[in-house]
Amino acid sequence: MAALSIGPRPEDFWWASGVENTVISQTKPGHRALDELELMGHYEHWKEDLSMSKAMGIRAIRWGAPWSRLEPQQGKFDWSWTDQVLPFMVQELGLTPIIDLMHYGCPLWMSREFVNKDYPKAVARYASAFARRYHDLVHYYTPLNEPVVNALMCGKRALWPPYLRGDSGYIRVLLQLARGIVQASIALKEAAPHAQLVFVEATGLSRAAQAELEPLAVEDQHRAYICFDLITGRVRKDHPLYTWLLRNGAAPAAIEELARNPVTMDVLGMNFYPQWSVKQLYIARSGRAASRVFEGGESFSGLIEDYYRRYRVPIMITETSAFGSDEVRSAWLRTSVASIKKLRSHGIPVYGYTWFPMHTMIDWRYRFGTEPAENYRIELGMFKLAEEGRRWETTPLVSRFRECAENSAASIGEVVTQSGEVTP
Repeated sequence: MAALSIGPRPEDFWWASGVENTVISQTKPGHRALDELELMGHYEHWKEDLSMSKAMGIRAIRWGAPWSRLEPQQGKFDWSWTDQVLPFMVQELGLTPIIDLMHYGCPLWMSREFVNKDYPKAVARYASAFARRYHDLVHYYTPLNEPVVNALMCGKRALWPPYLRGDSGYIRVLLQLARGIVQASIALKEAAPHAQLVFVEATGLSRAAQAELEPLAVEDQHRAYICFDLITGRVRKDHPLYTWLLRNGAAPAAIEELARNPVTMDVLGMNFYPQWSVKQLYIARSGRAASRVFEGGESFSGLIEDYYRRYRVPIMITETSAFGSDEVRSAWLRTSVASIKKLRSHGIPVYGYTWFPMHTMIDWRYRFGTEPAENYRIELGMFKLAEEGRRWETTPLVSRFRECAENSAASIGEVVTQSGEVTP
């Protein structure tokens, strides 16, 4: 089956969804393994889960290949599960998969995880092996999902392995992730020259509640760009965060190596959640600067435009949804799709929209909790886990999403250049 093309015309727009696939296999006292695919029964019920895509009318799906399961021993691969799932996804359902090669987490055999000196080489070997095996089925890859969140959880907050803390830990993990992305990207293109790479980040906005904090908000925004700046060769001596990187342990040679070997983004994937992706900086009662999550769906359009102006590659919304009642979530669907239509009418090439996840997921707090998994369910998806009988219950969002997908010309319109011409 030929790969689905992506482009500026309404008929080429990718309406997509995905399966939450965070896999953190390592455990320690007080920390349970977090394997979303296992906790939600996807390893067993994958056929039924993926078949729900028909009701949504989607064309593409973000789906994660669990590295820890596919390479249970170093250098020894087990493709028995993906050999079943991928042909069904592509040949039976007609979906174009965007494969998350890394949606968090390393195999158990990799000591020190991301800061292992062999991590970049190991992830590149895995990427190459996957692309060689599935080159007829898979044409779109994400080398690593949300590098900034990875670095935050693993390198600054010590919540995920290798449990480092502070800015120095954050930068140490971040540089390794950047090296891994670069080497995996090279390996993918060598193994499958037709491959298109979708670079996905947890994009967000920092806003200052007081004018005095505006410089801090600007610096925070640069930190949100930092991994993409590193892998595209933008971090040099004149970069606003260059001294911050050096001061916290980055070797000048490591930064220069990335600058000499930039990757080319085929598509830039933006993950945005209106209730969690905007941070407000304010002055606390102590007189010190502090931050809090700030609901900011109105920032969606401006953020997309900022990323496009910075990187100048096609944009795909690779994750978005809203938390709350069906009415709240439906309102976000309408608002966010309307924002994309307006952006496209102003020449911003947004080529896809992904409601994520498709189904119920488990809150990451499960990893640090003690209660049964069902007590940590989050309903962001268009299908809810049913209490009895059928596995999935359909929400009203499904028909509304399908209406958008079946009439792209009306729902998202054309990409129009500054001269007023429709992009061919």
